[in-house]
Amino acid sequence: MNISSKKLLFVSRHAPYGSSLAKEALDAILAASAYDQQLSLLFMEDGVFQLLKNQSANEIGQKSFAAILPALPLYGINAIYVHRESLEKRQITINELVIDGVQLIDSSAISSLLAQQDQLLSF
Repeated sequence: MNISSKKLLFVSRHAPYGSSLAKEALDAILAASAYDQQLSLLFMEDGVFQLLKNQSANEIGQKSFAAILPALPLYGINAIYVHRESLEKRQITINELVIDGVQLIDSSAISSLLAQQDQLLSF
């Protein structure tokens, strides 16, 4: 670990389409990956919709998020968390997610995850 390396947690809370926040979160974590930081990504609330397989955004003139998300480990982003209660509330199963190997995390563990970080970026 680099001495100047920081633990950064990106929290993505918004659906993939309808606003720019989900794309901004993805752009920010990809940009941060170039700076040798310890990066984590947490999907919660409507942000879990970003993880659904078989997305098609062609009709609204956008690119699907599902295409880039499985490549996050190639950018050194290996700690990917998904809020279990957000999935359950939206009736989404882990088998419907485009990323394999995500870590399901419940509400009680989120505060512990937050406490381990040097910086939190919420989108």
